[in-house]
Amino acid sequence: MKNRLATLTATGAPAPSGAPGLVMGSRASTLLRDEELEEIKKETGFSHSQITRLYSRFTSLDKGENGTLSREDFQRIPELAINPLGDRIINAFFPEGEDQVNFRGFMRTLAHFRPIEDNEKSKDVNGPEPLNSRSNKLHFAFRLYDLDKDDKISRDELLQVLRMMVGVNISDEQLGSIADRTIQEADQDGDSAISFTEFVKVLEKVDVEQKMSIRFLH
Repeated sequence: MKNRLATLTATGAPAPSGAPGLVMGSRASTLLRDEELEEIKKETGFSHSQITRLYSRFTSLDKGENGTLSREDFQRIPELAINPLGDRIINAFFPEGEDQVNFRGFMRTLAHFRPIEDNEKSKDVNGPEPLNSRSNKLHFAFRLYDLDKDDKISRDELLQVLRMMVGVNISDEQLGSIADRTIQEADQDGDSAISFTEFVKVLEKVDVEQKMSIRFLH
């Protein structure tokens, strides 16, 4: 991709390579009530069979058997353990100030990566925005870079994420040059940072729907 920020976003966002660690599992759920299943289906767009399969995976990760997952539980997923942005992705599952996530919260986060089906593109525009909409996918990606949650990506934040991604393979001087050029290309209001609006503008020609989608088994 021509733009550096677009390249970084596509690389840094949770990718399909992480899907197997999250979606595999065959142990059927006996604890998920029908009404809960229906509510989660309505909220996330997942099918009954997908929810049941993901619940089986959730319970297999729940080593404490308390109905929630901790960060340590997520860190046992091999694909996240080796992902340079694994900690940032894991943090996205947890509400501010919380150190546990229940199944419903787990599903809400995963729903950002559910592909947009053809029959969803013509849904009622007055209804709630789907969690897997382009806008919500972009918000998720933006939050991976916005480390201090001030709704802007600063040069220092961009540098930190770059270091997570490339390790020692590129010198600090080269990373600084990449960060400076990226900010310069994206910054439209002259505040030396990237706002969400600027982030969206940079990625307007990028197929975010495809790059931030995981093909969940039906």
